[in-house]
Amino acid sequence: MQLNGRRESSNVEDRRRMSGGQVAGLGIGGALIVGLITLMMGGNFGDVIRNVQSQGGLTTTTTQTSQQEFTEEEQELASFSKKILAGTEDVWTSIFSQYGLQYQSPTMVLYSGSTTSGCGSASSSVGPFYCSADQCLYIDLSFFSSMKEQLGADGDFAYAYVIAHEVGHHVQNLLGWLGQAHQQMAKMSTAQSNKMSVRIELQADYLAGVWAHHDNAQYQSLEEGDIEEAIQCASVIGDDYLQKKARGYVVPDAFTHGTAKQRMKWLTKGLASGDLKAAANIFSISESEL
Repeated sequence: MQLNGRRESSNVEDRRRMSGGQVAGLGIGGALIVGLITLMMGGNFGDVIRNVQSQGGLTTTTTQTSQQEFTEEEQELASFSKKILAGTEDVWTSIFSQYGLQYQSPTMVLYSGSTTSGCGSASSSVGPFYCSADQCLYIDLSFFSSMKEQLGADGDFAYAYVIAHEVGHHVQNLLGWLGQAHQQMAKMSTAQSNKMSVRIELQADYLAGVWAHHDNAQYQSLEEGDIEEAIQCASVIGDDYLQKKARGYVVPDAFTHGTAKQRMKWLTKGLASGDLKAAANIFSISESEL
C-alpha cells in the first residue's frame, strides 16, 4: 500500500508497555488454534468468551508497567496501523455524512500479551477483536507475525484488511445492525446463532472492502499485488480452511465466520462496489446466496 505522507490516527491507546495476567486452561498452541478458529482474523468477542470459557475460562488480569523498548519493525507496524485507522476515519466519516449521519471513531488499543476490555479480559492468542461495549478494537501487533507464520497470510494490505474488518464491526454497531443481530442470536439455538454469526462476519468483510474501495479512490493507496494479498488472506481464514488445519476435518454446523469462498466473495464485492447500502442485504438473502 502507498501510505507515504498519510496521517496517523490520534484515537489510539498504546498499552504495549503494560503486561497483565494470563488466560487460564490453555497452552500457547491450543489458545492460538482456538483464537484462530473463533475469530478468523477479527470477529465477535462474545464468541471468544464462550469458546475460551469452555476450555478453562478467563482469569482477571493484573497490570504492570515495563520499560520495554520496541524494535523498528514493531514501531513501523504501530505507525502503519494508526495510518490505516486514520484512513477508516476519513472514509467512514465521508460515507456517513452522505446519509446525514455523524461517524464516531472507535479507539484502537495496542497491547502486548493480555489486556482488559469492556467485554472482559483477553490474551493475544484470541487475535484482534472489537468490543461494542467500549467501542474499541484491540490488537496485539504480534498477531501479524502469527498470520504470516501460521497461515502464510502476509502483506500490508492483508494487515489492513484485518484492521478494516474490525472497524467494520464498529460500523455495524453504529448503524444498529450488530445489536439487532445479537438480540436475535440470544433467542436462537446454537446452530442458528452460528449462522447469524456468519452473516455478521461476512458483512464486516464486505465493509472492509467498501473502505478499501473509497480509500483507494481518495488516496490511490492500492498498489500492484495488494488486492491479491487481501484475497489470499481471506482464503485462509475461512471456517472450512481453519477447521481443516486445526482438526483435520470440517464441521459446517460450527461455522461462525463463513467459508474461505464466502469471505473472498464478500470482501471482493465490497472492493468492487463501495456501496454501503448493499451491506444490509447480507442479513436477508438466502444461505445459498451467501
